[in-house]
Amino acid sequence: MVVTRFAPSPTGNLHLGGAWTALASWAYARAHGGKMLLRVEDIDPPRIVAGSAERILDDLRWLGLDGDGEVVWQSERTAAYEAALAKLTDAGYTYACDCSRAEIARIASAPHAGEETRETIYPGTCRDAPPDRTMRRPPAIRFRVPARVAISFHDGLHGVVEEDVALTTGDFVLQRADGVFSYQLVVAVDDAEMGVTQVIRADDLLGSTARQLLLMKLLGHAVVPAYTHLPLVVAPDGTRLAKRTKGITVAELREQGVTASVILDTLARALFGRVPPPLPPIAEWRRTPWAAKF
Repeated sequence: MVVTRFAPSPTGNLHLGGAWTALASWAYARAHGGKMLLRVEDIDPPRIVAGSAERILDDLRWLGLDGDGEVVWQSERTAAYEAALAKLTDAGYTYACDCSRAEIARIASAPHAGEETRETIYPGTCRDAPPDRTMRRPPAIRFRVPARVAISFHDGLHGVVEEDVALTTGDFVLQRADGVFSYQLVVAVDDAEMGVTQVIRADDLLGSTARQLLLMKLLGHAVVPAYTHLPLVVAPDGTRLAKRTKGITVAELREQGVTASVILDTLARALFGRVPPPLPPIAEWRRTPWAAKF
């Protein structure tokens, strides 16, 4: 069975970019007789905006983009992430890192990992440090990326993507110094354990895919999702949408009297070229950013 998911972070109201990916996930699942799961990625308490999760779920219901089954909350899945981290640690894939961000930025040989990730490459400072040393500060737990392991996958819109994680990000964080599990770890665990077969999300997460696939492989998940990364929805002036961008949240459009059908029809025509059904093949979906105008 086809299983997609929509996994918003409760850091603000649902904007059109989120509705765009939710629609794509929902339509793909419905067109293939499958189901779409809803997962609230509330694993990072400092970033959560009170009440936003409930408002996002309410906007999705209003749009008719209903999920199947109970909503999954990452904040209730701590035991699963602890088990995954313990498995990687037992296999020798983790180590403690007490570097500060400023230290990493100063030492790193290259400032960015590429257009997809835009992350500082970790220089490996603590990789071979004695594990029983005195820590200068509470440490993060990093993943020891194996050398010469190229991850290759086929993206529904981008085609074949190949990445050597050791060269693009280096050893990445699995758990922050404050105890919060990283996005890469929790999403890899959740997508695999929830049986997601097709991940449909925005282009800005393309650079996360290789890391998540690598983690799934080393955690022993034989079946992994297929991926499609959609072009971004941008503001009328071409700038990237943010939850604080005025006039582009579903809630604001509702207040202005814009109906759910108008929002869905506009998004569907922009993304699929027509209102589904029938749903065109992923390869025919929109490949470039689309400016949201209502």
